[in-house]
Order: sequence, then structure tokens, then C-alpha cells
Amino acid sequence: MSPEIPDQTAVRVALWRALHVQLDPAPHVLDDEIGLQLVDPPTGWRDRGDMDPVVTSRFRASIVVRSRFVEDLLAEQAGRVPQYVLLGAGLDTFAQRRPDIAAQYRIFEVDQPGTQQWKRQRLTETGYGLPEWLHSVPVDFETDSWWDRLVAAGFDPARPAIVASLGVSMYLTDEANRETLSLLARSAPGSTVVMTFMPPAELIYEHDRSGREFADTGAAASGTPFVSFYPPDRIVAMALDAGFTQARHVSAGLLNERYFAGRPDGLQTTNGEELLVATT
Repeated sequence: MSPEIPDQTAVRVALWRALHVQLDPAPHVLDDEIGLQLVDPPTGWRDRGDMDPVVTSRFRASIVVRSRFVEDLLAEQAGRVPQYVLLGAGLDTFAQRRPDIAAQYRIFEVDQPGTQQWKRQRLTETGYGLPEWLHSVPVDFETDSWWDRLVAAGFDPARPAIVASLGVSMYLTDEANRETLSLLARSAPGSTVVMTFMPPAELIYEHDRSGREFADTGAAASGTPFVSFYPPDRIVAMALDAGFTQARHVSAGLLNERYFAGRPDGLQTTNGEELLVATT
């Protein structure tokens, strides 16, 4: 991948996060326009088909709520857990938006080399800089061991960590997802993993099924089709089989109750992507 072109899925996520701020009324679940600043899209970006304000509303909600859930966990564990790992970090901006919390962690952003190089360049160009506690871990997921690269970058497996894998599992084979869980289950006691997963189509809310078809079509057209889907009980069982001491499913219903209740616009997240939370 050219260093001048970040992963387009990461760009789309960054723009959806900005749309939440620009289109949805306060209170915002996540206040993030820094990703938009990094991308610096051409005028008229909101007219893109994948930015349609109605079609993408529940996608926007899903994107912001999964990050907010992790960031609430980071705020809660700051000072007790020393490391934070983002697998498939994309254009995440937690380190830039919340340096008061982020600086209490050693943060490791794991992603493709091209996207990482581009992001680091843009952070410098836009004046955010690269703090000493923020580490980029470039990985070619097809040829490299991301775990070995992570350790080589300074991650200490003997110390607990919070690990977020958001929007990744659906692109990986079942074998790769099981291997990822097995590696993460070796993390030091006191570690927590938050992983998103896609339930199969028959478990999706009926009013969200057209959105799933839209997402499936878009992913396939971009050359990164969705390949893995899990019922909640199955992915929880996978985590326990991998060696985690505890694992639970955080449903869209629970997220809606926690983060979207009482909103005047009725914004809610979809159950097209839900959360696994596993601890060592």
C-alpha cells in the first residue's frame, strides 16, 4: 500500500465519527473530528454515497459506541493497567483526544505499514505530534506475526493490558480469530480484551438487515469481504476455550440502554456488530 493512501475502511470510519458530531444532536457519544482533520477530504465529502445521513445513521452509532465503550474502560482502569493495544488501529484518535487518560498508558497501535506511516505523517503535519508513550506497530498480517512485532515494539506480556480489536474479526478467517484469542488469552492476569464480532444475518434485527446487505456489498466491492460471523454464545465459548477466565457478550440492547437512552433523535446502534469482553 502506498504511504500516501490510508486504508479506505479506516477513512470511512473516521468520516462516520465526524458525521456523528456534525449531524446528530448533542450529547455526542464520541466527540471526534480529529480523524476528519487527518483525512482532510475534498469539499463535498458528505455527498458520498457511503455518507448518506439516513442510511448510515445506525452504522455511525455502532462505530462511535464501540470506541466509547473501550474508552470508558480505559478511564476506569487508568493507573491500574499500564498498557493499551489497538489491533487494527486505523485512524483512531484516542491518544489525541484524551491525552489526560492516554498518557497513563503505553499505547501500541497495530496496523498495516502504509496506514501507519500515513497516519504518523499526518499527525506531525497537523501539529499533534507523536508522544513517547504512543507506539506504532506496523504489521503485514499476511506474513508477519503481530504478536512478535508487538513484543519487539516494547509490549510487556508479563504486565496486564487492555486490548481492543474493533471492526477486525469479520475480515479474518475463523482459524485466524481463534489464533488471535489464544494469543491474547496468554496476557498477564488482569488483562481485558474487547473484540467486536458480526452475528450471522438471521440474528440481525429485521430493520437492520438491509443495512447488513449494504455493508456486505460495500465490503466485497472494496476487496475486503466479510468472512466470519458468530452467534454470541459461540464467540463467548471460543474465548473460554482459548483460555480466558471470563467472557461475556455485550449486546446492542445493553449499549443502547447505556449510551443512547432518552435521545431526542432516537439514534440507536445496530446489532449487526456486537461486543465480546474477555478477561484473563
